[in-house]
Amino acid sequence: MNHRNLRYLGSAPGVQNWRAMYTTALFESDWQRLPERIAEAERVLVRRAGELLKTSGDNIEEEQAVDDALYRLRALARLLYDLGNKKTA
Repeated sequence: MNHRNLRYLGSAPGVQNWRAMYTTALFESDWQRLPERIAEAERVLVRRAGELLKTSGDNIEEEQAVDDALYRLRALARLLYDLGNKKTA
């Protein structure tokens, strides 16, 4: 799912919250704060995923967007971890 689809999904309060946290983490320029931003966004995304599981109706697009966002955040966290280990090696 691309960012155009994420904008389409942004009408409900829960959606706005996770999208804002996700975007903040992705564009954090302070490498010292980045792990904290990633962790905060992951917590909000996991909470939203749980809400979507309990919600009836067709939420497949948002569910996929949440899954994609979690995947990207975890990839970013892994990259940050790997870069940190290379600096200390």
